Order: sequence, then structure tokens, then C-alpha cells
Amino acid sequence: MLAGTSEDVKVNSPEKREDENDTAQGEIITFQKNQDETEMKEKETTMKMMMKQIQEEPLDSLLSPARRQAMEILTQLSHTKPILNVRERVELVSTCVRSVFSLPSVQAMQEKDEAKAEVIQTLYHQTLDSLQKLLNALFIEDPTPAGLKSILEPLGPWMNSGKAHERARAVNSNVSVLNHTLVTLPFFMSSGFPALGLLLGRLLLRIGDPDEEIGREALDGITILYTILDLQKRTKDKEETNKKELYENNKRFLGPYNPVSPCQNILRVIAEFGDFLGPQQVKDLLLAALEGLNDISEAQGKDSGEMMQLASEVTLSSVLEWYRHRALEVIPEILQGIYVQLSHIQEPRAREVALLPISFLASSFMTEVVVALLMCPLPLDSNGAEMWRQLILRKPSCDVRDLLDLLLTTLKEKPVTKKGRASIVPLAAASGLCELLSVNSCVGRVRRIYPQLLLALLIQVHYHIGLHLPSRVAPRKDAKDDTQPSVFIPVRWMVKVVKTLLLKMGCSYESAFLEEQGGWEFMGQAENHYRGVSLLARAMVNYSCQELCRILYLLIPLLERGDEKHKITATAFFVELFHMEQVRRIPEEYSLGRMAEGLSHRDPVMKVLSIRGLVILAQRSEKMAKVQALLPSMVKCLKNMDGALVVEAVHDLNAIFKGQSRKLDSSVYVEMLQILLPHFSDAREEVRVPCINIYGKVVQKLRVPRTQALKEQLTSTLLPLLLIMQEGNAKVGQKCVKTLFRCSCFMDWDLPKRAYSQKPWDNHLQTVAKICKYLVNSHRDNIFTFLSQSLEFAKNPRASLRKSSVIFIGSLVPCMENIMTEEKLSEVKATLELLRHDPEASVCIYAAQAQDHIMASCWRNSWPLPHGDSWVCDPSSTHRWSPSCESLPTSHQRRSWIMQALSSWKMSLKQ
Repeated sequence: MLAGTSEDVKVNSPEKREDENDTAQGEIITFQKNQDETEMKEKETTMKMMMKQIQEEPLDSLLSPARRQAMEILTQLSHTKPILNVRERVELVSTCVRSVFSLPSVQAMQEKDEAKAEVIQTLYHQTLDSLQKLLNALFIEDPTPAGLKSILEPLGPWMNSGKAHERARAVNSNVSVLNHTLVTLPFFMSSGFPALGLLLGRLLLRIGDPDEEIGREALDGITILYTILDLQKRTKDKEETNKKELYENNKRFLGPYNPVSPCQNILRVIAEFGDFLGPQQVKDLLLAALEGLNDISEAQGKDSGEMMQLASEVTLSSVLEWYRHRALEVIPEILQGIYVQLSHIQEPRAREVALLPISFLASSFMTEVVVALLMCPLPLDSNGAEMWRQLILRKPSCDVRDLLDLLLTTLKEKPVTKKGRASIVPLAAASGLCELLSVNSCVGRVRRIYPQLLLALLIQVHYHIGLHLPSRVAPRKDAKDDTQPSVFIPVRWMVKVVKTLLLKMGCSYESAFLEEQGGWEFMGQAENHYRGVSLLARAMVNYSCQELCRILYLLIPLLERGDEKHKITATAFFVELFHMEQVRRIPEEYSLGRMAEGLSHRDPVMKVLSIRGLVILAQRSEKMAKVQALLPSMVKCLKNMDGALVVEAVHDLNAIFKGQSRKLDSSVYVEMLQILLPHFSDAREEVRVPCINIYGKVVQKLRVPRTQALKEQLTSTLLPLLLIMQEGNAKVGQKCVKTLFRCSCFMDWDLPKRAYSQKPWDNHLQTVAKICKYLVNSHRDNIFTFLSQSLEFAKNPRASLRKSSVIFIGSLVPCMENIMTEEKLSEVKATLELLRHDPEASVCIYAAQAQDHIMASCWRNSWPLPHGDSWVCDPSSTHRWSPSCESLPTSHQRRSWIMQALSSWKMSLKQ
């Protein structure tokens, strides 16, 4: 027994009992969890089945109690756990509300089925009663601010329906939920009543409803809402209050419903709700008032529409008059809401009412309103444009002077944020300015800062070239559906604003001049922007614009500010103003001195503009000598510059060369010729033609004695002119002939007459041979220079120049006899071998022919040949007969050189 007792004690020890309790408790928790999951799934399944049944019920008739029965089951489910989350509750309420509220009016349903009129009446009231019980039960299920909001939110839009019976149902349900909330009121809303502004705003609009019963019930709902808020306030202050007495007192306080002038009720309510309206509530109240204007023309009856519009206007005006100072921090949200609502408002008077908040808010908070308007999507559609015009079209309006100054300040900013991302703000400001210019009363005020606006916009044009803006840029919403929407390019929009400003300021001649000269297109192009600005300034000078003096003095300090784009735009405008007589009053350091400094600027455009400015200044007799002294510096700064810029600068310099009173040092001419020569082979005809032409004119100005540098320079021009003459362009060829003739006259060259012919060398190989013989005999010291130039032209992208250079090489090398070196011959051989695989067939053929001529010449003259040459035969093979075709000279082989060339060309194409 002792042993047995001892064993029993061991089994029932405290440690063992504790483990058993923990295990049992875990099993209970697991069982409860599984049971909760099962109940949740059962509730979810049942709820989905009932919602599906409700959705399947017809929306145009009420013939069965299925809808009511389903809502009764859903009401019973609300008492079970777990409770629905917010999303599920909103979905449930929306489904039930839509099914009931969308039904026709009771009268319409009875007229459709007169035999069941009484049944329909009873069933309708039972269905409404079931819906209300369900809404109340859902509130009891989750008696929190979030739970209340999830019930009221789906009801809100129905209060603005165009059908009276739908508005009546929505108002009735809202009032019933509010009344149930007041009766139970199980919570204290520390964060305020949920969506107070929206609910109050929608009920206020219904006070002005043409249906008096709706208006009366809406005022009763507002009284209940006021009582709830008042009760919350008293609860916070720990005051004991009787709910029924408080409701009756508030009902007397807010006054009885006035069917003759419901706007009096609206004004009284807004005035008394002031203690409960914070910034968010004011914003929601305003946006709710705007909802009453949506599709107002489709409301039932003209009188009905006018009453709803009046209620919205009174609500907006009174809220803005009394509480606008509370809206400061939510101005962007208010304006965004207005922008969205305007898309749904078509009636003109209703749009005027919807725009009221803009002028009211701008009269007190102009900066904040403008900043919010700058966020409108671009390009501005009709709604965004109308919002900008509202700033000055309606009273109360903001100060136009301050408004324009604010826009000017914004336009002076770079369209780049501190983080390096593109900013939409300057373009938005320019778009807003464009809309303000459409208001005649604003044009006179714009003239005060016209020079500053013009220059700021021109600089913004330069900044916006190639700029990619963020996602707020959107396609126009008011574009026609059947038209292809045009691509929105920011720089073009900015140019449009510049054009609009000019026209509004009376500069129509200037605008037309730019249109004719292509200035507007230039202005929006990166490489031509300064040309467009220069054309504008030139036009304003030509047409004696009255504002030029103000612009001139404004530009002087601007030339030293900003980045390169800023300076280029300002300088391009500034130099054209040197035509004005008022320039004499400017200190020389700001005109001549600044242009002289620009010659050493790192940007080639600034150099060209500086030359342009100096040339214009040289037109004044007192400046001519000083400008001429800078001529060597002007020429020198053109080195390594793009051909188009060189042409532009040299064209301006030509005026100084013509007016040169003293003989220039020949080194200046040599430097000028050295600058022009590389551009003879430029791919652009508009560069080649003027460079060759100007080269000839400079040569025409030359006088003896001929310096060594001058001789070398002109000699180095000889071959390029001969080759370029062969490119097949008649215009270019004529300029080459004229320039070559001038060079020959000055240098006393005795070129063969056919050297001046533009006839293709393909069929006149004897002419090429004569030219080569002349060069070898008369210019032996420069013959290797000619050969190097021809080898360089053989690499030119244009096939015509490659072909003419190959023909020339094939004729020149045989004429060089004993002066040819092995190194040069190897270079020639390598070049021709490459050209035998040229994509152009004619080049390939003439390369093979040139090889043939050179090899034959090698044999005749026994030149020193490059070692390992594969296309020159072993001379020893010529001393004996060999039946092998491969051992014969190329000229004796059966396969012609043309066939070899074509074969090589085809192989290269296949590769």
C-alpha cells in the first residue's frame, strides 16, 4: 500500500495538474477559433447570397417580398459575429440602397399595375421599413464614427438625384439614421462628426428642394445633426442634458421651415453651425454645394432647377463670406474639386455659381489661390482657362497689379526643381497669363510690366526647348473625339504665349514679320532660338516699338545674370537694339566693351552675337575705328566653329571689310581663309555655297605682294575646289569655278582651260591627266600635299567626292614618276583597296581602274614598290612566257578590271 500510495502522489503532483490545465485551455482556444472561422464563413456566404438575390430583383417594379425578406435576413446577420469591416459594410449598404432607391415612385408603380395598387403600397412601405431597420442594425453592430460614416456615405449621392422620389427616399433614410444615432449615441466623437461638411451641405441643398416635404424633412435632419453636435459638446464639458428637450430647443432655435423663402433657413443654419466647422468641414461644405449644380439643366422643370441653383449659390456665398478665413489651408483641395465639378456643369449661370469660390478666396488669399491654379493640368482646357479668368472677371476680385507681379516672379524661375527635376510651374504661369490677356480690362495693367514679361517669357522659351515635364501635363479634355489629339510640346505653348502677348500689346506687324521670316519656328529650336529672338528684336526696332527704351535699359543688368541660356537670349535681343539712337547714351563699357568680352566667350553662339553687335556698332562713325581694331580678334574667334555659325558671322564681318579705310594685314585675310576652307566639304549646301563664295570675295580683296603664308593657303585650296566642282551640284560648282578663277588670277596660275569645266571626269579622263601633269610640273613642291588632300577626300561621306578623288589619284600617281615614295605608295594602295569594297558601285569600279593605271605605271617606270604587294606582279615574270593567267599583268588578264571591281563590290554587299 505504501508503494501504491507513493505512486498515486507522484501522478497527481501540482506540476502535472498545471500541464493538464494548459493543454485543456489550448484546446478550448483552438476550438473557439475554429468555431469563429466557421461562423465567419457561414455569415459571409449567407450575406453574399442575400446580396445577389437583392441585385437580381428588378429595378422598375416591386412585385414580390424577396427584396424585403433578404434585407430582414441581413438584419438578423448583423447581430452575429464577427462584425463586418468598413469595405464590406459600404458594399452591403450600397447594394441595398441602390435596389430600393432606384424603384419608380409608388404612384408610377401603381399606375402600371392598378389591380395590385394596394399590395404595392403595402409592400413598398414594408421594404422601406426593412431597409431602415437594416441601416440601424448595422450602426448598432459598429457604433463608431467609422461605422456611421460607412452607412451615411452611400446615401449621400442620392440626395442630389434629378428624381424627386429618389431624393425623398435618400433624405428620409439619412434623417432616420441620424435620429437613431441621437437616440443611442453610444460614443464620443473626439475627432468630430464624420463627413460633417458633406452631410450638412447636401441637407442644406434639400432645404431648397422644390418638394416642400423634402425641404421640411431636410431641415429636421439638420436639427437632429445640430443636436448631436451640441450634445457632444455638452458631454465634453460634462453637462447633464435631456436629449428630447435639447432637440426641441434647437428646433426652435434654428427656426421653422419657410416654404416661401427656404434660403432664409439655409442662411440661419450656416450661421449657427459656425462653431462646428473647421477647415475640412468648410471644404466639404463647399464641394457639397457644388454637387447641386451638376447637370442642373436636366432637373425636373425649369423652376426646380432655378431653386436648386439658388440654394447652391446662397450656400456658397454665405460660407465664403463668413468662414473663408478657415479655408486657407485647404484652398488647393477646394480648387481641385471645382475643376473636377466643372466638367459636369454645362449651364452658363450654374458655371458662374461654381466659380464663385475662386474670386472670393482670391480677394483674401491671392497667392495661395494662384499657387493652387498653377497645379491645373496642362495644356489648359476650357475649365482651367475659365478658372484663371475668374480671378479678375467677378467681384470680389484680387488686385490685378499684385496678380501680374506674382506671375512675373514665377516666370523668372527656372523650370527645374532643387532636386533637378523638371517643374511645371513656369509653364503653368505662362498659360495663366495667356488667359488673363484675353480679358480686356487686364491688358492695360499688363503694359506696366510688358518689358519684364516679354524678356521673362523669351528666356522661358529657351529653357523649355526639349524639356520633358511631369505627369500633371495631360491631353485636353475638351478636344473633339473624332479628331486626333495634337501632341503637347511645352516650348510651342510658351512661344504661343509670347505671340499672344505681342498681339495684345499692339505689335501685330512684328508678329507678322516673324511669321513671314520663320522666326516663331526658330524660337522653339535649340540651334536657332537666338535667331528667332534676334528677328523679334529687329522687327521691334524696324517698326519703332514704343517699349524699346524700357527694354534696352532693362537688358543691361540682365546680361550678367543667370546661366548660359539666360545670357544668350538676353544678348540676342540686346545686340539688335544697337540700331537705336538711344544706344549713344549707354556707357561704352556696356556696349562695345561687353561685345569685345564676348569674343572670348566659351559658347560659339555668344561669339557670333558679339560679332553681330560690333558690326552694328561699326555703323556709327565714332565707333568704326575701335571696331576695326578688333577685327583680328573677331576673325580668330571663328576657329573650330560650326559652319552655319561661321557663315552667319562672316556675313556680318563682310560689312566691316567693305568699310575698311586702311589696308589690313594679310595675316587677317589668311586666318579668314583658313577658317573658311574646312567648310567647303560641309554636308549642308547652305554652308558650302556661302563659304566658297565668301572665300572668293576675300581673295578678290587681296593685293600684292603675295606673302608665303598667303601662297600656301591659296595653293591648299586648289585641289578641294577641283574636286568639289565634280560633286554634281550646279550651284556649288558655279561658286567653285568663280573662286578658282579668282585664286588663279591672284596667283598667276596657268591652269588648263578645262580645269574650270564642271563636266564629269568620268568621260573626260584626259582632262584629269592634263590637270595632274600641270600640277606636277608647276607645283612640284606641293604635289604630296595634293596627294594627301585627295586621299582625305576619298574618305568623304558623299560618294561623288569619293569618286572624283579616286579618279584624280589614278591619274596623279602615274605622273609623279621618280618622286613617289614607298610610304606614300603603300598609303595609296591601302586606300584604293578599301574603296574597291565601297557601297557605291561607281566608286568601286574607278578604284579598280586606278589600281590598274598605277600598276601599269609601276611596271613602266620601275618604281620602288612596297614589299609584299599583292596587286603588283613580280617583274621577273615578264621576262619569260608563262601560260598561267594569274602571272600575267592585270592589263593582260582575260577578266577585265571592271568585272573584278564588280565582283568585289558584290562580295562586300553580301558581307
